[in-house]
Amino acid sequence: MVEDCQKISINAFSRQAKTKIKEAILSSQIELLSKDIRLTTTTVNFGGIRYWFECPVCDRRVGILYIEPVNQKVGCRRCLDLTYRKIKYKGMAEDIGS
Repeated sequence: MVEDCQKISINAFSRQAKTKIKEAILSSQIELLSKDIRLTTTTVNFGGIRYWFECPVCDRRVGILYIEPVNQKVGCRRCLDLTYRKIKYKGMAEDIGS
């Protein structure tokens, strides 16, 4: 009878595998341009988990790391003093040809 057998759901198996893979990734470190990038998590509402990088310069939790094109430094926007072009030139005349 079906009721007497142990049930194995592909969805449950998939969720369990994803969790184990994520745990394995988080317990390791990523090496990017000879820099060890640590990973961390925070809990969110309803039992979820959010994944973060730790900036190799300031150790802050960030969702995005950047690599400077000239000197190949790896860090967050704050550490690399990065701004968006639109903000940097706000209030200045836009290209006349556009």
